[in-house]
Amino acid sequence: MNDQAPIRAAFRTSQLEEAEGEGLNPTANRTMGEIIASRFSRRNFLRGSLAATAIAATVSPMALLSAEQARAQGTGASRFTFKEVEAGVDANHHVAEGYDADILLRWGDGLFPDSPDFDPENQTPQAQERQFGYNNDYVGFIPINGSSEHGLLVVNHEYTNEHLMFPGIVTIKEASAGEPAELVVAPADRKRVDIEMAAHGGTIVEIRKEGGKWRVVREGANNRRITAQTEMLVTGPAAGHDRLKTNADATGTKVLGTINNCAGGVTPWGTYIMAEENFHGYFLGELPADHPEAANYERYGVPDGSYAWGEFHDRFDVSKEPNEPNRFGWIVEVDVNDPNSVPRKRTALGRFKHEGAESIVNRDGRVVFYLGDDERFDYVYKFVTAGTFDETDRAANMDLLDEGTLYVARFDEDGSMVWLPLVHGEGPLTAENGFNSQADVLIETRRAGDLLEATPMDRPEDIEPNGTNGRVYVMLTNNTRREEANAANPRVDNAFGHIIEIAEADGDFAATSGTWEVLLQCGDPSVAEVGATFSTETTRNGWFGMPDNCAVDADGRLWVSTDGNSPKSTGRTDGLFALDTEGEARGTSKLFFRVPVGAEMCGPLPTPDLTTFFVAVQHPGDGGEDWEGFGRPSYYEDLSTRWPDFEDTMPVRPSVVAITKQGGGKIGV
Repeated sequence: MNDQAPIRAAFRTSQLEEAEGEGLNPTANRTMGEIIASRFSRRNFLRGSLAATAIAATVSPMALLSAEQARAQGTGASRFTFKEVEAGVDANHHVAEGYDADILLRWGDGLFPDSPDFDPENQTPQAQERQFGYNNDYVGFIPINGSSEHGLLVVNHEYTNEHLMFPGIVTIKEASAGEPAELVVAPADRKRVDIEMAAHGGTIVEIRKEGGKWRVVREGANNRRITAQTEMLVTGPAAGHDRLKTNADATGTKVLGTINNCAGGVTPWGTYIMAEENFHGYFLGELPADHPEAANYERYGVPDGSYAWGEFHDRFDVSKEPNEPNRFGWIVEVDVNDPNSVPRKRTALGRFKHEGAESIVNRDGRVVFYLGDDERFDYVYKFVTAGTFDETDRAANMDLLDEGTLYVARFDEDGSMVWLPLVHGEGPLTAENGFNSQADVLIETRRAGDLLEATPMDRPEDIEPNGTNGRVYVMLTNNTRREEANAANPRVDNAFGHIIEIAEADGDFAATSGTWEVLLQCGDPSVAEVGATFSTETTRNGWFGMPDNCAVDADGRLWVSTDGNSPKSTGRTDGLFALDTEGEARGTSKLFFRVPVGAEMCGPLPTPDLTTFFVAVQHPGDGGEDWEGFGRPSYYEDLSTRWPDFEDTMPVRPSVVAITKQGGGKIGV
């Protein structure tokens, strides 16, 4: 297995395999690029062209204004009045003038009174289980007694970067014959794997604001670490199905752990949602070509072999436990009010590479969850509960996610869209096509979407409903393998991504139809061939590429965090951007916070009173060869930054940052 070590290192170095691969969708379903091309052909859209004039015809009305009109409309109209950050690349983080950005939680920080001190040179699985995990991604806040200054912080730990985490495991293969230097990670051992497993999952921790600053309450009664070894229940239509049964679990209802939790959500009834994304990378081994699960796993890229876990835990080797991958790729719900509660994998919401699960209470009381499948040419989904939310009875809501309808989106070239129900027995979802029950539909959600001819998208990531204006915002990060443009994915070789705005029919979030438009095409607007469509009021610091996570604050304003901006791709690091979506300033973006070199911007999460913004800085110091200020691979002993401690004895540490306004007040104004 030694020859896999550089591959595993590369997987965890960028965690962008879904952006680099060819995509796993085998269908000929019309892609968003093709739809856009057809939709705007009457406007002389140039199929496959990146010409800015052609692309402008496919986006929001703001893009159809003359430059003079746009400048007039943008002046003074933005809802964000802060002085923006200077875009760039260096070893530290930066926040807008007049704000403080304080480190709240770092990898290895203790969460309990008995947590051991962080000792990066002598890590153990037992210590990591009592400490804040690695690569914090989604951040949520659940108020205690309705307070915006006291609550439970919930944080996903997506994956691990061995070369940044562990001392003494990296060697550098020197550059030769025009090839760059290569970072090679030594083969894993059982202890290292078990530390990684303990660093995955999530954290629930009590926090309190005192004297204007946030602190962790280690004595919090509900503090908890969830890991890749935490026992979980499978619920909903797929629970107990034969395809989920293993040697360790003959019932098909119990699973150890959750992995690759990227974005997530907090339900209206105050539970924590963990979305399982790139689960394929954790599996090794081979299945016979005629195995019943072979085609299913191929559609999800299983096994990938990026992690060595299967060398020490049989359940991650498909040749030994062929059903284990079917037990991952779900939405996990956690009751944060009971530290002994068993997390539930809610199968009614489908199985795919989940990016987030943001929700809204519909006007009829049903709850609607929006879900992205983060891979090139995969789909946008939503789930509508069968039952209704009872704000006076939390217990009555605790199983709402076990019954409802899962839909997949088709975007049409006339600007309309349809939500197609993924229901067994309807349309092609029948036994003739291999779906013998609703459980089969949910286990193979992607294939069900293929047969319904859903629209293949450019990496759907976070999707956020806005209760203030009734719209839904879809982050589409990028797709450099697209060769045909369409209506909802308007650029070929889409390196910088875009944002789609959905208007559900009659303002009903549970509707089965609606309309859509491209809110924004990302990238450097000074390069005409890129075709970016920011407002002309957006400065050279305010534009961005690769939208990933997002948040709609209590005032209905949209904030966007990015993943993939780098010295090589855009000449800047990732950051948090304030984006106007309404009125004269629509399409105006401003940089509010930027991360240190090598990091990804995750979160973001405003408190209900908008006086704090929590953001997550993931894998700082990665990829040092792309930054001329360092110019070589970055790893534990030789790091491009030692953020956030800046101590020679400490490695880089993914961290949650609390942003507040100096002197108090709302963020962004």
